[in-house]
Amino acid sequence: MSQTIREKSKIISRVNRLKGQLDAFAEAIDSEEECYQVMQLLSSCRGALNGLMGDVIEQHIREHIVEAENKKIATESGEELIDIMKSFWK
Repeated sequence: MSQTIREKSKIISRVNRLKGQLDAFAEAIDSEEECYQVMQLLSSCRGALNGLMGDVIEQHIREHIVEAENKKIATESGEELIDIMKSFWK
């Protein structure tokens, strides 16, 4: 996944922020914070994960579909992406 290598520092930074959000969520559970705050933290985790997935998908589309060497490779990459997205949406 060469786009991951090109965007490695950006991706790692986002993953680290997501880890921080998950830690805050775990701390809120452990300290028995109000339900609203716990759900807000969980929502922010989901948003961060969705944003990260969106960036990775965008790079995949650009590199493996838009800039594919030929239509066959683009089609195969598109089908792979469809399979991944089906599992992500479950």
